[in-house]
Amino acid sequence: MSLREAPAWITLFVAFIGCGDSASSDGSGGADGSGGAGGSASSAAKGAGASVTVGTSSSSGGNELLTYGDVYEGGEFHLGPVDYEETEWHNACAPGTGYIPAVRDAQGTMLAGIWGGLPDVASHCDACIWVETAQGKSALLRVVTYGDTTPNSIDVSPEAYAVLDSGEFPRAMTWQFAKCPDSGPMLYEFQTGSSEWWTSLWVRNARVPLARVEVESANHGFVELERGGDGTLTDAGGFGLGPFSIRSTGIDGQQVVQTFEWPGEIAGAVLTGDRNFD
Repeated sequence: MSLREAPAWITLFVAFIGCGDSASSDGSGGADGSGGAGGSASSAAKGAGASVTVGTSSSSGGNELLTYGDVYEGGEFHLGPVDYEETEWHNACAPGTGYIPAVRDAQGTMLAGIWGGLPDVASHCDACIWVETAQGKSALLRVVTYGDTTPNSIDVSPEAYAVLDSGEFPRAMTWQFAKCPDSGPMLYEFQTGSSEWWTSLWVRNARVPLARVEVESANHGFVELERGGDGTLTDAGGFGLGPFSIRSTGIDGQQVVQTFEWPGEIAGAVLTGDRNFD
């Protein structure tokens, strides 16, 4: 992922706040799914769980926006290209074939790619971030990639750029991890190489950034899955044939447990839960 100049003519009147995904670059441009190097990117902090109220276009009035942990400062936002079509770079949090339609529909088009130098950067795949520009614009974005930006900078999708841009340069901003809007249940997307002997998946559309994901299956009681550089969660010994339960723990301590019957074919399966974090 590489940052580049964006047109200054795009204007914006924000009527609502959306959420979506982010994109990444390939090995030549930055994000190659191998994870990031470097120390902590944070330079200032709000307390974990700081909350603000933001207006939305919904008839129910305001929604509470909940933010978590450090505020990342000193970076800029830029015009991607961060998109599901991967017009320039592969999204680091996606399989080689890209984000599937079901995940795109759930997670939206307000996307971001974060700096690859964050510790354990792949653990942030599909989390949401709250971005505030120096000009007072703001948006809630979904992380779908990471790569080579300047420290704490982000790439954004054209839809996100249209919301954030005021024609300024440099495009100064801060960002923070945040709770995603309610866009339905969590999705469990299994890698195409998955089997009962080696089982690997992505947990998509979680409302809260994930602290860990565990599985209880025919082969064992609850064990933590290993996070890969592309955001996958893997049981190297496999789930084994039979029912299994996936337990996702958010950074706020909430847990969601979903139990599934073994599908006829686990390779490439997409299982839809019936719940999400509150």
